[in-house]
Amino acid sequence: MIARLLLPLLCFLVYSTHATAPDDFEIIKSRVVDELLKSEIDNARVAEIVQAMNEDGSFEGIDYEDLSRTAGFPQRHHTSNLVYLAKTYQSESSDYYQDKSLKKTINRGLKYWVDNDFFGDNWHNNQISTPTNLVNLMLLIGDELPQHLVDKAQPIIGRAHMNASGARPSGDRIVIAGILAKNLLFLGEKERFDEIIRLIEGEVKFSTGSRGMQHDYSFHHRHDRVNNTISYGYGKYANAFGEWSYYVAGTKYAFAQEKINHLVDYYLDGIYKQMVYGIYTDVSVKNRSITIQYDFKPASTLEIERLLLSTDYRQEELEEIMKLRKGEAQPSQSFSKFFWQTEHFVFQRPNFYTTVRMYSTRNQNMEVPYNGPGKPTHHRADGTNYLMLKGDEYHDIWPVYDWQKISGTTIMQKPKLYGSEDIQKEGLRDFVGAVTDGLYGAVAFDFKSTHDMMEAKKSWFFFDEEYVCLGTAINSSPDLPVATTINQVLLRSDVTVLQEGESQQLPQGNRVLDNVKWVHQDKIGYIFLERTSVHLSNQVEQGRWSDITDQKNISEEIVSKEVFTLWLDHGNEPENESYSYIVVPDVEVEELERSSDANRDIEIIANTGKLQAVKSNKLNICQAAFYQAGEIEVTDDLKVSLESQGMVMLKIQEDHISQLTVADPSRKLTKALLTISGTYETQGDNFIAYPDPDQNTTTFIVDLPQGVYVGRSVTIDL
Repeated sequence: MIARLLLPLLCFLVYSTHATAPDDFEIIKSRVVDELLKSEIDNARVAEIVQAMNEDGSFEGIDYEDLSRTAGFPQRHHTSNLVYLAKTYQSESSDYYQDKSLKKTINRGLKYWVDNDFFGDNWHNNQISTPTNLVNLMLLIGDELPQHLVDKAQPIIGRAHMNASGARPSGDRIVIAGILAKNLLFLGEKERFDEIIRLIEGEVKFSTGSRGMQHDYSFHHRHDRVNNTISYGYGKYANAFGEWSYYVAGTKYAFAQEKINHLVDYYLDGIYKQMVYGIYTDVSVKNRSITIQYDFKPASTLEIERLLLSTDYRQEELEEIMKLRKGEAQPSQSFSKFFWQTEHFVFQRPNFYTTVRMYSTRNQNMEVPYNGPGKPTHHRADGTNYLMLKGDEYHDIWPVYDWQKISGTTIMQKPKLYGSEDIQKEGLRDFVGAVTDGLYGAVAFDFKSTHDMMEAKKSWFFFDEEYVCLGTAINSSPDLPVATTINQVLLRSDVTVLQEGESQQLPQGNRVLDNVKWVHQDKIGYIFLERTSVHLSNQVEQGRWSDITDQKNISEEIVSKEVFTLWLDHGNEPENESYSYIVVPDVEVEELERSSDANRDIEIIANTGKLQAVKSNKLNICQAAFYQAGEIEVTDDLKVSLESQGMVMLKIQEDHISQLTVADPSRKLTKALLTISGTYETQGDNFIAYPDPDQNTTTFIVDLPQGVYVGRSVTIDL
């Protein structure tokens, strides 16, 4: 009897719950607002903002007149202040929660903005910065603002639309779509919201050859094909998509699983492989932003937490990065990766991370210094080789940096750099690339400077405990010196050198040292295969942040930092000069003293304008860059010949090759033809082997990647 009486009541309750439950649209809106309210409120800052507002709604300390690109749009602080006050007004933990006086302050500030409608010379301020702040303001407090102010704000917010100039396929397109989606949430326009969400979902795709994600998981923001993976490709493109995948998760607007998984691949195989241990910003991939100060700290875990709410795809890898960023784990990954669409190489071991940045006829060298920052970055893609053990080795060194002695580069030393309008250039050589099996790799750079009349053939060979740097055919015609910089980095320890058979610690200073066998600083050893004359500076350098940017309102205060610089002087107008050295990361002085005489089992097979090749006898790995057809003798019983330009990596077991990796840096070949000592009875989907027992050789015809994969390596197990 009781059950029969309760049944109608239960049905009514269920019906009532469904009838009053928020729909998916409202759920998404509440998530967006909740996200805005997550930031902690500083009541003292609120008081400062309120006190700084004038009677007309403007703020003291903001230059409302200067709308130039180099000013950095200081007017944005006005709208960001209003958003902060709105968060304060809606935050229950704030002293100003639902404070009527505070709301009047917000009204006054909004009126000043919409009445003046400050329009900057930089499109980004008008289509992203201002609309972002105003739409956030609407979501937080718009329902309580005077309707006439809301109406006047709408056209300003509406500059973020899909036909806007900044909404081109790139890192900004998703950001602008997200602003529009937020505004549609505020306006309650469900049908248009659905259209924009589907547009955002469709942006996670490969766009090789144009703006967007490339097939190697690097990112190009512009048609110059400069690497923008960490700037636009991470902070905007990936994180904006991840943010919206979180907002719409579990609703009818949710993104397809394949799109979210594609994003995971992009994070793990693109973004995180271009960050030091997946934790810290890598200075190698910075462009103009390198001349802007930033705080050195681990990246946020927020994007990973959001991803894990939507997928378990590659979950362990994501969780490992999250633990690393929280300081709950130590780096463990070893990999080698060449971003063939971007001419950028990354090599990591659990105890060090290093990169080589280059350019070719297929891309341009560096980003234009838009809006002021980046004015001395002419040579930052000239074979730059940064090395990091902790990640902060170069942090904020830039105001005191010698921009013609960039780590890894060979540069003609001019009286001064050219103008900032002369930074971005097309590459002049095709043969730029790498060979890698995903664990080991080598890099070759047929370098012809786009700024100076000089050229060189440069290569790097990477192994577990060291890497080898070779340069040859260094030629320059002007009567100016040419230098190869081994490293320019913050001075973090005593400097010890082995010279004339004796090791010694150097006092601070700048000097030329002859007959040097090795140099040690901050747990990094630099070994010279022949006793070499080096230039070494370990002293305080000075400069200003304002010297390296054309932005306004930058500090002109003198900055002093202790800097270690090690370089080789090839003299004026060098002809066919060369160099060779080994870099040993994470090594103590005592260990370097014990191991350096044996050159760490490294054998230089060739260092000529035709061929550069190195063998690690410890690992039994040989890597070679053939600038033209040729032959190398790996051992007495093992020879390898290549019938064209190309790169080869061999893994050897008892004078037989167990694995062969081939690449074509020139990107001109469809097949590689190699002849190797010994007979191999083997065949595969991407190669054919022709053994010749009479000659005791085997000829391999290897299919090389084409289309969007041209420039990638091919690995064959024998």
